Amino acid sequence: MIIKKIILENIRSYEREEINFTEGSTLLSGDIGSGKTSVLLAIEFAFFGLQPGQKGSSLLRNGKNEGRVIMSFEIDGNEITIERVLKRGKTITQESCFIEINKEKKELSVTEIKSKILSLLNYPQEFAKKQNILYTFTVYTPQEEMKEIVLEDPEIRVNTLRHVFGIDKYKRILENLSILTSKLREEKRIKENFLSLLEQNISLLELKEKQLSEKKEQLPLLELNFNEKKEKRKRIEQEKNSISEKLEEKNKLKSEIEKTKIIILNKRDLILSNNKRIEELKKQIEELKKINFNESQILEKEKEINEKNKEKEKISLLLIEINSKINSYSIKISENKNIDSKILTIDICPTCLQNVDPVYRANISNKLNSEISEFKNKILELENEKENLNNKLKKINLELSLSEKEFTNLKILKMKLESLNEKESQISSLEKDNISLDKDILLLNEHLNFLNKSVFDLEKFENLSSKVEEEFQQSLKEERVAEISLVELKKEIEISSKQIQEIMLNVKKYEDAKLEINYITDLENWLSKQFTSLISFIEKNVMIKLKTEFSKLFSDWFSLLVSDSFNVQLNDEFTPIIQQQDYELDYSYLSGGERTAIALAYRLSLNQVINSMFSKLKTKGLIILDEPTDGFSEQQLDKMRDVLQQLKVNQLILVSHEQKIESFVENIIRFKKENWVTKIESINKN
Repeated sequence: MIIKKIILENIRSYEREEINFTEGSTLLSGDIGSGKTSVLLAIEFAFFGLQPGQKGSSLLRNGKNEGRVIMSFEIDGNEITIERVLKRGKTITQESCFIEINKEKKELSVTEIKSKILSLLNYPQEFAKKQNILYTFTVYTPQEEMKEIVLEDPEIRVNTLRHVFGIDKYKRILENLSILTSKLREEKRIKENFLSLLEQNISLLELKEKQLSEKKEQLPLLELNFNEKKEKRKRIEQEKNSISEKLEEKNKLKSEIEKTKIIILNKRDLILSNNKRIEELKKQIEELKKINFNESQILEKEKEINEKNKEKEKISLLLIEINSKINSYSIKISENKNIDSKILTIDICPTCLQNVDPVYRANISNKLNSEISEFKNKILELENEKENLNNKLKKINLELSLSEKEFTNLKILKMKLESLNEKESQISSLEKDNISLDKDILLLNEHLNFLNKSVFDLEKFENLSSKVEEEFQQSLKEERVAEISLVELKKEIEISSKQIQEIMLNVKKYEDAKLEINYITDLENWLSKQFTSLISFIEKNVMIKLKTEFSKLFSDWFSLLVSDSFNVQLNDEFTPIIQQQDYELDYSYLSGGERTAIALAYRLSLNQVINSMFSKLKTKGLIILDEPTDGFSEQQLDKMRDVLQQLKVNQLILVSHEQKIESFVENIIRFKKENWVTKIESINKN
């Protein structure tokens, strides 16, 4: 992995700066407090965000509401850019997080981006929710924490190193093993208690099998009893149905009797009606025989009516003619009056246009008036004649009406006389009908007697019906009792069979439990003794191997930094043991440079051991050292060149204010702070 670029915006003493990195060694140079360590903190923040216990105020620039870190780096040829944002509210919190891989940008939550970074760096995911001490011990340890691990309480230091090396898994295995063996012992106790019920279940099984055998012996007897009750019920039911049929037949006969009686009554009523009609017809015949009727009377009356109609028609024609004449005379009178009125007013003739003589006008007027008088007399004569004709017509109409009435009566009388034979035929037919009806009544009475006898014969089944019904209900009750007893016994047999099966399964479980108890006992013994010893042995050997390798590397690195008069190694608690001329020296008696050398050697050895154990870590080619030469003498500073050459890493980022260190590195980035703002002063390459 190579860090290529980082942008700090409103981070600590930075307003906005872009810093580019290359492979090889790079020195961040500047006065104390110029902002060098801020770059290292920004790199750690870009990777992992705010760590547990770390406050946002330690990074966000005072007086600013928002700050961000954008870092670009390369892993296995993949270009990756991370952007993290801090925002000031009631508290300072991480807001937006972005990651861009090969120009594909995504926004992720704080948790998601940390998990993604751990995956890219090949770090265990267990560090997702805790402080990433793997990064702290292999890549970057803050300046103030360089000597902490050396001065730490031995037990805390060992537990921390166990965690970093992954050896604490053996401790967890032993702790989990203790829990597991405890649970196995508890399970064994439960199964042993369960096993104590075995004898009880065996005794219960024998009892249940005996009871089941007895019930199975009772089953054929109850089945036989049920079948007998069932057959008895069927026989009585058949008898009951037969009686019901007889009673139904009796009811049908009764209904037939009622119908027959009604038919007899109807026929008797019909005979009475026929007799009455015969009497009426005989009376009508006697009356008709008394009538004196001659058919010539009808012809004479018909002739008389025709003559009167002719006379009536003749008078009507005369009246029409008279009315026509009266109308004609009335028109002439009107015309003469009209001409007379015009003549009296004309002075000049319209034809010859000469003056009309008054004498001439008077003559014409007299002539017209004379004609008018004549016409009126004729009209008067015609009116008198018309009145005589109308009177005559009225008389004829009256006579005609009387004649037509007499004619109608004669025709009716003729029709009555003609119906005489028909009435005699009706009397004969009705008398024959009465004879037939009498015969029918006789037969119906015989049939009625037969029906009454049949009903009487069926009366005995009425009393028998209630007795058989009682017997049927009793047999039905007995059948149900027998059936219930049989069903209950079958159910008991079924339940007993299931209980026996369950008990047999339990017995099988008990037998299996015996095997399980033996297995658990063997497993618990093996885990408690052999496996526990094996894990402890493995842990001890791993710790010895790590301590040996760690101690050798620690001694080698320390010998590069300090004179040969010192001999250093690590004890079983990974505490540095410093000896000089066979005398053991306390850490507190060392000079400042020697203490720094101890811390740096410890740090570099720890880095090598961890990278050796976790060979797939993507950060193993990166080391960041923050003021590693604090208190170094000139001689120790000279030896730093050898140390840096021995590191053999892809990228080394070094923070130091020592000017001599500048000649040991390939790249130099100078920082300067003015007015509380850090700026990059220059970038140099050696």
